[in-house]
Amino acid sequence: MMTNNGGPVWLITGCSTGFGRELARAVLARGWRAVVTAREKARLGDLIEAAGERALAVQLDVTDADQIDAAVQAAQERFGRIDVLVNNAGYGYQTTIEEGEEKEIRAQFDTNVFGLFALTRAVLPIMRAQRSGHIINISSVAGFVGFQGSGYYAASKHAVEGWSDALAAEVGPLGIKVICVEPGPFRTDWAGRSLKQTTSKIADYTETAGARLRATRKISGNQPGDPARAAESIIALTEHPRPPRHLVLGAIGFEAVTGHLRGTLTEIEAWRETSIAADFPES
Repeated sequence: MMTNNGGPVWLITGCSTGFGRELARAVLARGWRAVVTAREKARLGDLIEAAGERALAVQLDVTDADQIDAAVQAAQERFGRIDVLVNNAGYGYQTTIEEGEEKEIRAQFDTNVFGLFALTRAVLPIMRAQRSGHIINISSVAGFVGFQGSGYYAASKHAVEGWSDALAAEVGPLGIKVICVEPGPFRTDWAGRSLKQTTSKIADYTETAGARLRATRKISGNQPGDPARAAESIIALTEHPRPPRHLVLGAIGFEAVTGHLRGTLTEIEAWRETSIAADFPES
């Protein structure tokens, strides 16, 4: 990673809890610089108090265009550059597909998708001028696998994954690396305070999506994934000369994603002849 003498500058969203908080803590502990953001700036005080001028706390709701512009401007004014953008802000919404509420679905996409898109667009001119940078999008195992009860959340993460493929193709030649991180179950607030649910009332879903909604709340605080270890893995991506496009985190996530992709490939290959037969015959 090319930086000036003060070390890399990170801009991290969603730093009040979970991955964002642990990542900000780890970055600052290395003596690097960071713009740490949250919807409630007051919750960031303990993160930055020992870092002095190396840390900048900024209020940022990624669904607010004015706050996005202000955050990027503040980062540039303080540090003169942005080396790593971590799009971490987001949350889960669980419901059956049939019972999903329009307001909640759109709010999910405003944060997880459109806010991420908008912040990245705001940062790209800086990284293009530098001809360097890392854009790290915190996706999910749900970016590959649509689990029952989490269809709209999965849709938001699938959107980020496809968009990131296109972004990587566009900015890779400019020296900017794009990485999606796909955590499985980690001990964050995702399944606790941050989770939104529309309770299923349709009996036909009681033992499928309904059961998963009930189980998700119960595992909060007992997930196997360690956010502090995840933060170290994310930092390592920026220090590698050829980082991957995808990094799945956690054993459960790894098995879920690899198993799903193998199954998908097997199915597609089994229907190869039908796929090819849809072309015009060769003349």
